[in-house]
Amino acid sequence: MNASKEELLEARRQIDSTLHKLREVVKTLQAKENPARYQSQITLAERRIAAFSLANALIEEALRGKL
Repeated sequence: MNASKEELLEARRQIDSTLHKLREVVKTLQAKENPARYQSQITLAERRIAAFSLANALIEEALRGKL
């Protein structure tokens, strides 16, 4: 896929926003009275954070011209 620089920058911006929200979700769920009750949601959010972080790293490489 050939994405323009503008498209890559917008994708990175959207991913950064989503990452911020996911990190807040994890903090909120871990701060609950019984965080073990929310472990599946925490795990899901953490896996999404990892996936979006990888996507962001790939976008950064593309922006630097390494891909």
